[in-house]
Amino acid sequence: MSVPVYLASLGETRARERTVTENFSPHGARVISKRSWRSGEEALIAPLTGEFPQVGTVVYSRRKNGGGRFCLGVEFLDRSVKWENYSVPERRKT
Repeated sequence: MSVPVYLASLGETRARERTVTENFSPHGARVISKRSWRSGEEALIAPLTGEFPQVGTVVYSRRKNGGGRFCLGVEFLDRSVKWENYSVPERRKT
């Protein structure tokens, strides 16, 4: 399941991008980004539903296979997130 989110650097919250998570847990998420991030950089992640944004720390940033996108591992240290409240079921192929 994926969650549509806005992603921004905590230092540049106006430069946000609309993207999705690839997977998630109560303490972190794997998020797709248009740019490379530095390990330790703080990310602001907000579900498109308008819920309260979550601040997390980038643990890794790796180039996604076959493209100009990056996969970020983001860890939430202060709280756990109930992502299932925001997830979108995957479409079944017919």
